[in-house]
Amino acid sequence: MGTNAAIETLVAKQEIREVLSRYCRGLDRMDKAMAYSVWHEDGTADYEGIFKGKGHAFVEWVWEAHARMSCHSHQVTNVLVELDGEFATSEAYVTVMLWLAGEAMDRQTEIVVRGRYLDRWSKRAGRWAIDHRTHLVDAQSIRQVTRGKSTPSAARDESDPSFGFIPKA
Repeated sequence: MGTNAAIETLVAKQEIREVLSRYCRGLDRMDKAMAYSVWHEDGTADYEGIFKGKGHAFVEWVWEAHARMSCHSHQVTNVLVELDGEFATSEAYVTVMLWLAGEAMDRQTEIVVRGRYLDRWSKRAGRWAIDHRTHLVDAQSIRQVTRGKSTPSAARDESDPSFGFIPKA
């Protein structure tokens, strides 16, 4: 592989990693446009046993679920990307932490899901986005936790300090 091809490969892999990060940020900051942007318009999602359909319809479904939670946090790690021109596949490990709303302030039900995103990608009009996602659950735990302090300015909307710090893509 020549230098230019190697650079193009690294750039494409980084662009895909950033889309995965924007997905997490979009959900956690409740930025629906950002969450939509990770899928192509005709992209699909299969969250086994939970949801199967269009990627944008998944965003609508998860929006309602997340709105009923007091907080949630998504992290993506161990991202492997294989490129084939304007197409790619990736496996990314994901950890999702969810706190159910409406409980006593000192006690909280916490759900932690550890799994993987198996994504098929394509680059259309210069933009990498998901054609199809399969979400696999490797482990899940549900437990009662004692709620600790959070940063007073942290928010699940555009009032979160990150919006002034990191511009929207």
